[in-house]
Amino acid sequence: MTAYLLERAWLPSPDGGRFCDDVLVEVEDGRFTAVTPDADPPRAIPVRGLVVPGLANTHSHAFHRALRGRTQRERGTFWTWRDQMYDVAARLDPETYLALARATYREMAAAGITCVGEFHYLHHQPDGSPYADPNEMGQALVHAAREAGLRITLLDTVYLSSGFGAAPEGAQVRYSDGSVDAWIDRVSGLEARFGRTSATEKLGAAVHSVRAVPAADLEAVAAWVGDRPFHVHVSEQVAENDACHEAYGVTPTRLLADHGLLRPSTSLVHATHLTEDDVALIGGADAFASFCPTTERDLGDGIGPSRQLHDAGARLTLGSDSHAVIDPFEEMRALELDERLATRQRGHWSAPELLTAATIDGHASLGWDDAGSIAVGQRADLVVVDPASPRTAGAGRDEGAVVFAAAAEDVQRVMADGRWIVEEGQRYDIGLELEQAVARTWEEGR
Repeated sequence: MTAYLLERAWLPSPDGGRFCDDVLVEVEDGRFTAVTPDADPPRAIPVRGLVVPGLANTHSHAFHRALRGRTQRERGTFWTWRDQMYDVAARLDPETYLALARATYREMAAAGITCVGEFHYLHHQPDGSPYADPNEMGQALVHAAREAGLRITLLDTVYLSSGFGAAPEGAQVRYSDGSVDAWIDRVSGLEARFGRTSATEKLGAAVHSVRAVPAADLEAVAAWVGDRPFHVHVSEQVAENDACHEAYGVTPTRLLADHGLLRPSTSLVHATHLTEDDVALIGGADAFASFCPTTERDLGDGIGPSRQLHDAGARLTLGSDSHAVIDPFEEMRALELDERLATRQRGHWSAPELLTAATIDGHASLGWDDAGSIAVGQRADLVVVDPASPRTAGAGRDEGAVVFAAAAEDVQRVMADGRWIVEEGQRYDIGLELEQAVARTWEEGR
């Protein structure tokens, strides 16, 4: 057992949470065994700063990190950005994928993230044929998270069509297993490899989008998913909604509901362009909505109805998606700031609500109900935020300072499952690792 005295820590409370001073936490076997505020222990390791639970990144495409600073240089649309993303997808092999993902996950850890949901569809060789180990690319991601110190929920993704029945083309052939039955065979083998009871790894499932998986195959996916975490891109683009209406006569959300894939374990990623009926369906299902504000901003997707979804009963979570930015504090406040832009009013989201989205609800959406709060029995995740940086100084040393003033650079130390995975002074080395991994990704394809 190790005891720490947290100078000022965010603890759960009936109204969502509150900061308490001099919080004694005892950690054993990666979990909190005691949490006592206003303590004065004779012996405990002091932890200075504002301490919050570990943050969850609910939507990641690790290989997109190689696009940062490149896709922003020109005008274009989501669809022209997608062409550049396919270029990166065509270059990677298991070795370069491991290196890029590990560096990306280390960047996440340094930003306070202790768990990642990796939306994984880069399955096969560039010509579409399986590797000798058909799950080698997925295993690379699992190993990358392990080496970075993060928990991972690998959301193995079904991708069978380039769009409403059209065959995959170009880099998309790497994504497709050819049929839903072949996907089930492959992903079942992956589950057998690391099981459903790993301490730091879980297997979930995803449908890339309703345009990438025929409606006739959705019920087979639903049957395999069971109670596992299930994620799906939904209504990110108006064009997707229009094409879904043309193909099936309903919205993407309705299509998923009609085929048994709208349930409490479902996370609808982006959920940007929804109808009133869509919002009611999602809220009524007690589903999650994974918003990725910095990516949605970068791609010009639009502003989704976050508050409307929450008020209807949905649980909001946050992801960095394309990693144009990896900063969970920016994602938190962006929910509120984007709502202000959309409505021209302030005060939609409180700081405690945004912390809940980034912690308790985020972890739950990835299948980790035992993470996201500093409480007895929970996983011992801690994020130490500097209260006296140029950004946070004078901001109040409370939840408002964390959500509306802090940035990833203000994270000083990070603990995941009782182990310090980030210490002060490591950002330089993480930057070097990222530089090398990204450069190697682009060089491999020359």
